[in-house]
Amino acid sequence: MQTVQNGRWNVMTVEREPGQWYLGGTMAAFTGPPPFGWVQRLDPESFEAVATSPELPCGEHVWCGAIQAHANGTIVSVNGSFIHVLDPDDLSIIAERQLPVDRSHNGMLTLADGSLLAKDLRLEGQGGTTLTRLDPATLALIDEPLVLPEGSMGRIAADLVADGTEQIYVPGTEHFWRLTVAGDQLTIDDWRPRYRSAGDPWGLAWDVCLSDGGCWIMDCGDIESVRLIHETEPNGRYDVSPGSDLSWRRPAPWTGPQRLHRFGLDAAADGDVDSTAIEPFGTPGGGIIAPSVHVPEVNRAVAWDSINGGLAGIELHGDETAGSSGELNVVWQLDVRASMQPVVFPDSGELVINDFTSDGEDHVIVVDLVSGELLARVPTGSRVANGMFLSAGGNRDVFYCSTLTYAHIRWR
Repeated sequence: MQTVQNGRWNVMTVEREPGQWYLGGTMAAFTGPPPFGWVQRLDPESFEAVATSPELPCGEHVWCGAIQAHANGTIVSVNGSFIHVLDPDDLSIIAERQLPVDRSHNGMLTLADGSLLAKDLRLEGQGGTTLTRLDPATLALIDEPLVLPEGSMGRIAADLVADGTEQIYVPGTEHFWRLTVAGDQLTIDDWRPRYRSAGDPWGLAWDVCLSDGGCWIMDCGDIESVRLIHETEPNGRYDVSPGSDLSWRRPAPWTGPQRLHRFGLDAAADGDVDSTAIEPFGTPGGGIIAPSVHVPEVNRAVAWDSINGGLAGIELHGDETAGSSGELNVVWQLDVRASMQPVVFPDSGELVINDFTSDGEDHVIVVDLVSGELLARVPTGSRVANGMFLSAGGNRDVFYCSTLTYAHIRWR
């Protein structure tokens, strides 16, 4: 394992070509000098930074954005209310654009035609979320931004269906929304299942997982620290530091247990969507800061409760291929405290995720998806756990990102 303490908020790593790794993030500048986004190119052996972008404007918003390696060869970064196209060699700025909405953005996709799609983040009561489509080279607007009827907190996902139609899935504050890409336009279609209502004892959904004909999500995501960050303007900026109020370990602002939902991707003629849900732990006041995962190769979904602890493997019973979501059943549980965006190796049936221990150390663990057996554990050297990304390498290895620390971890 190689660990680097860089003092930055490390969000994710992406691979452009074999061995070409890029690390992106922001600065956890909740007070003091203005924050900025950044991207670094990593040495393939030491994984130290060998090139660093200029300080990328972010509208002074403090939140985890996203990076991607585009098919045109560039590196794209969205952070706060800005998006940048960067040269892959020296990470100089090729194009820069302030997005139409002055809020933090966390959703970014490359669509099938190469265009970029960015989404701002809004909690309940903060108005409709805006999705902005841009040219990947110039960052010119392709069409007028689309404003959803609801806010959206989680990241977006795309899917190409059998007839070649591209669809975008957006987690709203009460519904899940599906958009269809039609030329230069995005249109809202009739698939919009409800997963909660205002006043329910559950929180908002994080990211979408599309798998095996279903849309899988966990709710209870707008925990106290997330609300605190996004109820300020600019997002996450304060005259006086909130201190421990920004901890994801604080009690949840609702009473409902953590839930995992599955929605069928096909809607009936009347617009109804088949759905099922489970409370894997049943502990009141559940909460998470990352998405669930489903692995059709072994018929396992995985959910967790970051606030109370617990990781669960869940099996789907029923003929979901015929449109029935069937029944969800817990088949194993582990006493770990996960918070990250996980990685799955379907060929070996392994899940890689973190465990923030009672000693305040963040470990990376490997779990057998079928049995729930804990196969491996390694300390990362990080004393901070959050909802950032694990990224799969090419040889039973992962990249780990957290605030102040990133690491490259291999196992056999």
